[in-house]
Amino acid sequence: MEWLNIENVIAIGTSVLGLLVPIVMFLYDRRVPRRKLIGYRVQMDSPIGDGASNPRLGDFDVPNMADASLVLLRIENDGSQSVADNDYTSSEVHGLTADFTGRTVQAVAVTQPSGIDHLNSHFTNANGFEHVGSTVTIPRVPLNPGDHFKLLVLLSGGPAEGEVKLIGGLRDGKVHRNSAPKPDEKQRTFSPAARLLSAALTLALILLAGIIVLRDGNPIECEQGELRVTGSTAFEPVVSTLAEQYENKCEGADITVEARGSEDGVAELAELGAESRNAARSVIAFSDGPMGERWDLTGERVALSVFTLVVHPDVELGPHGLSLEEVREIYAGRYQRWGQVVPGAKEIADLPIVLVSRGDESGTRQIFQDRVLRGWEQAPSTSLDCRPPARAGDSVTRCELGSTAAVLDKVGQQPGAIGYSELGLARARGDDVNRVALAGDQPDDRQIELGGSRYPYKDVEYAYTYGVPRPGSLAAGFLAYVDESTSQDVIRDKGHLPCLRDPGLCG
Repeated sequence: MEWLNIENVIAIGTSVLGLLVPIVMFLYDRRVPRRKLIGYRVQMDSPIGDGASNPRLGDFDVPNMADASLVLLRIENDGSQSVADNDYTSSEVHGLTADFTGRTVQAVAVTQPSGIDHLNSHFTNANGFEHVGSTVTIPRVPLNPGDHFKLLVLLSGGPAEGEVKLIGGLRDGKVHRNSAPKPDEKQRTFSPAARLLSAALTLALILLAGIIVLRDGNPIECEQGELRVTGSTAFEPVVSTLAEQYENKCEGADITVEARGSEDGVAELAELGAESRNAARSVIAFSDGPMGERWDLTGERVALSVFTLVVHPDVELGPHGLSLEEVREIYAGRYQRWGQVVPGAKEIADLPIVLVSRGDESGTRQIFQDRVLRGWEQAPSTSLDCRPPARAGDSVTRCELGSTAAVLDKVGQQPGAIGYSELGLARARGDDVNRVALAGDQPDDRQIELGGSRYPYKDVEYAYTYGVPRPGSLAAGFLAYVDESTSQDVIRDKGHLPCLRDPGLCG
């Protein structure tokens, strides 16, 4: 049996065992979350009699107690990180709200295990601990991993076993419901045996990967030839990084990146295809948003790109930022000075507004108009250098620049300037520009991924080709490389959310 050698034994064995790894990792992620989590469980929801057909026994009769019930609600930190008072995302003084739909809260008491009695100090009216109607508002209680407290709630006006919800949010985390078959049951954790199994499987898979690399060379499908990548300037950092990596791994591959704007890139690909199909097959155009359909190009969803308005560091707009209506008024040219937008801000009251925009070829601008303005930028272009006139007139100063980097440079340099950018590029500028919240929602890719944000300025990044790339072509090889796990990490590191890891984000 010539095939029965150490390499094949390891390869076959780890291939079979490798099927178990996703299941084990799924259970691990479910049982031992790695982000901040607050869980809640209803450990008791029992009727205590209605005084008529089901009378209450004993000395337990107070007014307004028709259809009375008792609920024991356990609230716990079942994540691996501590939750601090400033981790709660509520805009109110309290952190969470317990809602007992259809019932009225008559009284509430708090209990906690011995050793964390200090939590009692947080449950005061000043910290937002009160009950109104069907709700109990809960203060911003700091909880270490494993800490919990319980609410014993006396209710009336509705049947037991009704709906109970805990409403609220956490920065870099979430609030979720746990099951509670019986009181004080602890959540299952990842056992030492399971840890050992995961470590063994991981080591075996590494050995298998090593065998593949040593036997077959490069793990990616390397193709040779020339490829030109054009289109989005916002996605250019991702494309340039991946192109350089592919060239380093694949000898004979020559990839040129020419980011000139989404619409210009897609239109050029379509025109080239109309002239020569063979020439067009060596071009990929990346686009902010779906632009290729008008030319019947073949598109692949690559990432969800998040964008942001940016202003000069002197313009402080606070955590709420600008409302969508204020943004539309600014880009319609109805405001000339920041004092008209932010009344009472003396430092910037006379500071002229300077609109630093992109040209019509920009996908970033197209998405801004579609998702935020719901129309065109109405203010006309009045300047080539983005500088306001010495004497203010009746029109706002507006200029158009050729790339996202140029917009960020100008906004950081010109007092009173406002523009727009891909989020990762703006974040990389640090304090050189201020990012602007829209209607109170921050430009935050992490919150968008968790589903806790209605932030509007975002859209899907597409990779367009003229027809389906031929197998064995450099275009097909590069697009396959974009889908590799290491490439997905590059996409995320640059501030985008990969479609392959969560297709629902790009749906």
